[in-house]
Amino acid sequence: MFYQMLSAEQWRHIWVVGDLHGCRARLDALLRQKRFDPQQDLLLSVGDLIDRGPDSPGCLQLLDEPWFRCVRGNHEQMALAALRGDDPLLWRMNGGEWFWQLRGAQLIRVRHQLKRCADLPWVLHLRFADRVVVIAHADYPASHYQLNQPVDWHQVVWSRDRLAQHQRGRSAEIDGASAFYFGHTPLEQPLDVANQHYIDTGAVFGNRLTLVRLQ
Repeated sequence: MFYQMLSAEQWRHIWVVGDLHGCRARLDALLRQKRFDPQQDLLLSVGDLIDRGPDSPGCLQLLDEPWFRCVRGNHEQMALAALRGDDPLLWRMNGGEWFWQLRGAQLIRVRHQLKRCADLPWVLHLRFADRVVVIAHADYPASHYQLNQPVDWHQVVWSRDRLAQHQRGRSAEIDGASAFYFGHTPLEQPLDVANQHYIDTGAVFGNRLTLVRLQ
């Protein structure tokens, strides 16, 4: 499933959060502070639930919650490759060592949850009454957005090229949607440029966790 479409009218408030990287307690505290209501509200994630932080299994448990949706990040992609036997060292070198410390029932449960990441969409298409908001992990590698349009999926989870262009002062909008939300690259502050929003503020490195209300 490359694209997943959601209709915003089903929820009271909709939030999008930056890269969690195992910071489940910080997320829970922030949701309490914002008075998030799991009966009425929806939380969206730009991916990278796992690795580097203290509670990757706790963040994976979010996949079981009806109030949570997530796109695939490069850390989920590395984990899936490692579970298939493709270059597990790459994952271990990039924060995946925690998985090799698990034993018994927890290992079985986490392995199952990681395999479920193969069902995560690469792009979330959020339809509001008056606009479309798109969420992907690193980039939407095209100048025009269209639902179900084929793009380079490796760039969707890995590319920093567009962000580098922004930082050089060469910014351009992506046509076809009102706003795009990305994570992947830790920044000191959220970056809002053209119609793109970069919201990974490096919570796992001691900076703040960014949570943005879309509705």
